[in-house]
Amino acid sequence: MRAKTLSTGAVAATIVLLLLGLPLAIWLDVEALTQANLQRQAADFDSVLSGVRAYYAENVVGRVLAGGGAPTQIRPDYESVPGAIPLPATLSLELGRVIASEQHDVAYRFVSDHPFKGRAPHALDAFELGALAALRADPTAHPTELGRGLWSDSARLASPILMKSACVACHNANADSPKRDWRVGDVRGIQEIVVKQPIAGNLLSFKYLLAYFLLMATAGVGFIRHQHAQTAAVAKANAELESNNDFLAGLSMKISRYLSPQVYKSIFSGQKEVTIQTERKRLTIFFSDIKDFTAATERLQPEQTTALLNEYFTEMARIAQTHGGTIDKFIGDAILIFFGDPETKGEVEDARACLRMAFEMQRRLAELNAKWRHQGVEHPFQIRMGVNSGFCNVGNFGSEDRMQYTIIGAEANFAARLQAIAEPGQIVVSYETYTAVRDMASARALAPLRVKGMSREIVPYVVTGPLDGEAGKGQVFSEHGDGVDFYLDPGAVGKESLPRVREMLRRALSALEPPGPETAG
Repeated sequence: MRAKTLSTGAVAATIVLLLLGLPLAIWLDVEALTQANLQRQAADFDSVLSGVRAYYAENVVGRVLAGGGAPTQIRPDYESVPGAIPLPATLSLELGRVIASEQHDVAYRFVSDHPFKGRAPHALDAFELGALAALRADPTAHPTELGRGLWSDSARLASPILMKSACVACHNANADSPKRDWRVGDVRGIQEIVVKQPIAGNLLSFKYLLAYFLLMATAGVGFIRHQHAQTAAVAKANAELESNNDFLAGLSMKISRYLSPQVYKSIFSGQKEVTIQTERKRLTIFFSDIKDFTAATERLQPEQTTALLNEYFTEMARIAQTHGGTIDKFIGDAILIFFGDPETKGEVEDARACLRMAFEMQRRLAELNAKWRHQGVEHPFQIRMGVNSGFCNVGNFGSEDRMQYTIIGAEANFAARLQAIAEPGQIVVSYETYTAVRDMASARALAPLRVKGMSREIVPYVVTGPLDGEAGKGQVFSEHGDGVDFYLDPGAVGKESLPRVREMLRRALSALEPPGPETAG
């Protein structure tokens, strides 16, 4: 199954929406946090005011009214004296107790290191001792301490309790005062505010941001899983594609063995359609076969025949490809090759390339025959060649299910007829071909002949050899038979070997002359 893939537009839209959601989530959480803090502060302030109001109503106004009109006294032990009210220090101490009993996040302490006699000394921690020392050195200081905990954070603030003139007169005259030399502006003690902030509450205030991060995490995991699935699918598809490509490459190489390279290239490049379609073109057609091939094979084992024929076809096909010929087919021991389709260099140059190919085939066959003679083959191959130039139908012939790229026409039949009248080792060409190659090869006319499908007599020409300009690529001399095994390639004989070869040929010719009278006697 193919993995489903998200479109680029859908991915981009999702990313944009998620990015737009971040500032919105932050704004909603900041708004929620602000509202929660305002509500908490309002509740704390309300609780403090309610506690102070209740304390004032009970211990100040209530006690004054309960005095029955007696003079109101301000005493530290106001509870034991009817109508008395607490002095400021006592009020502060008791307000701290009231606030502490009503509040969990706010605490108030009124502490001093000089308590009156009869009162328990205040337990001062390091911060409070340090704050007293700092404020006595500089009453305008603001000692603070921030505390961090697992579940809550806290902030402590200390402010000075300064002695006023009334306070100085009272403390210096009171028998219970531990210090009698107070002056206005002295720091008697500190009042301390402790505010706690629960972390859990703040975390819960960021519910929108947490939800956003959860959504982002979910989307990220989804994208990662989707990407992983896509990667796996792409890897699998690539593996399948690579396997298919290897299979197709191997299949293509196999198919190429059944087609001429030019036809194979034109089909796989898209230049030719694989449909039944032909066109009329002027071509140069080459036809060759092996003389007395059936008789030659009767002297050989089937395996030897197969090996020799395959080696012969391989070498001839290689030469044809080198010169640009399109190999039509192998017909038994015959070869059909044409020039001018699907690639052409022009009518004249196509004919010249075909003749050069024929010359090289003759030379190569002579080399193969010499090699085969050394391998014990008594009667090597001798080939006849025919070449004609003319118009043929070329293209795909056959059925929709099976077709062949080939040529059809009287001109192709004429090339086969020219090959049939050639002697072993000869190249016979039509007049149309000869007119294109006359400046590169010498030829002589043969007797006119009639060919089926043509109303006029045809004069063929047998090529006797290349002209001087083609000497390096020219004819070779080869003859194999009873008592003779001869091969000569004049173009391949070096200058150093030339005198020796000439002398050998002279002696050979002398040996072939009939004996004179003296020799006979």
